[in-house]
Amino acid sequence: MCSKPGLLFRFTLMIKRTIPSTGEELPVIGMGTWQTFDVPNENAYPVLKSIVQGLHTAGGSLIDSSPMYGNSEKVVGDICSGLGGGSDFFYATKVWTTGRQQGIDQMEASMNKLKRTKIELMQIHNLVDFKTQLATLREWKNSGKIKYIGITHYTDDMHGELENIMRKEPVDFVQFNYSIQSAHAEKRLLPAAADLGVATLINRPFGVGKLFSLVRGKPLPAWVDEMNIKTWAAYFLKYIIAHPAVTCVIPATGDMKHAVDNFEAGDGKLPDVEMRKKMFDYFNNL
Repeated sequence: MCSKPGLLFRFTLMIKRTIPSTGEELPVIGMGTWQTFDVPNENAYPVLKSIVQGLHTAGGSLIDSSPMYGNSEKVVGDICSGLGGGSDFFYATKVWTTGRQQGIDQMEASMNKLKRTKIELMQIHNLVDFKTQLATLREWKNSGKIKYIGITHYTDDMHGELENIMRKEPVDFVQFNYSIQSAHAEKRLLPAAADLGVATLINRPFGVGKLFSLVRGKPLPAWVDEMNIKTWAAYFLKYIIAHPAVTCVIPATGDMKHAVDNFEAGDGKLPDVEMRKKMFDYFNNL
């Protein structure tokens, strides 16, 4: 589909997880676009194109966006359409408005910006008018315009509402915040998703960058080398991926080196339960 971006990854195959509602496999590292792809013009495209190519080369596929993210959908569409049509990617975006017709208009605009006639995953962003939008999403799924339906939020205090909806409504995906520092999702939301057969997308895996500020100048423990963890990004992401109810993590970056660090976390040995606790304790005692 596209040429390699001239980067040497330290692995050959990204781990995949199964989407419960269909059995389709999805690579565990995807890519978010909040802020990073909201650029004003094509001057920023070369770096972003390299990141998208890097995702593909690394074996990843999911790109998550939203109408809330400014120009991000258009930028994704522009870049991916130039990479052999961009058909190798798993496109996820959202509806973020009130009213049935407003939702339809917004989703059609998103498809035009992404240059797609079908979207793999359409999500209700932050549960805005979710009952109205969910009815439309079901119609679109039945007609083949979208493949999967999802709901999203980004705060701990909305995890209970996400769980309640999952228990009442058939959805394929739930997206929410989860990190080694903010592990509230482990209490109920992740187990509920596993029990109900709902795939999970993880946002804010780095606490919007806060985790890196906490470990700046701190060494990685020697015992993580056995899991091919060479960076703090891999440390944080592998902690998340090791949870069996996690389907895909979507870190966002506009930096090529950081993107490579993220993609490389999708390969190699994952920590077991005991190792995850050790990683959690080490980080939280720095």
